[in-house]
Amino acid sequence: MTDTARWKATVYIGGLAPQVTAGNLHDAFIPFGEIADVSLPKNDNPNATEPHRGFAYVEYEDAEDAKEAIDNMDQAELFGRAIKVSAAKVPKSANQGGLGSKTALWEQEGWLAENAVSEEDRLATDQAQNSRPDDPMQGLEGLDVAGPKPE
Repeated sequence: MTDTARWKATVYIGGLAPQVTAGNLHDAFIPFGEIADVSLPKNDNPNATEPHRGFAYVEYEDAEDAKEAIDNMDQAELFGRAIKVSAAKVPKSANQGGLGSKTALWEQEGWLAENAVSEEDRLATDQAQNSRPDDPMQGLEGLDVAGPKPE
């Protein structure tokens, strides 16, 4: 499954109670389709009393199953809390290119092909730049006032 297809088949679950486990989520979301993975991020703060960060991701085998889970489980109650279930957003780290990418624009696959300049165009640009006068004020020596010439 491609990364794009994986993210389309993944749902975000927010507002989870501290006692929720990956097993509980699997059991609650299995009625909507075959589950490929359940991710319950652990709390990074060593002083926190919560075992996880209060949200999770459930990846289904099929994107249609994910839509079904969103339609049926959004605002449902789990361990005494109303949970928020929505389509998962692709993290910035998964971006292949464009804004927010960690790859330079000119190193991305299609950019060079679209923006390559031929040697002929490069020579024409160099010639045009060389034919310009060096001093932009050249030819204005006889003017002693700014603005249009008086009639």
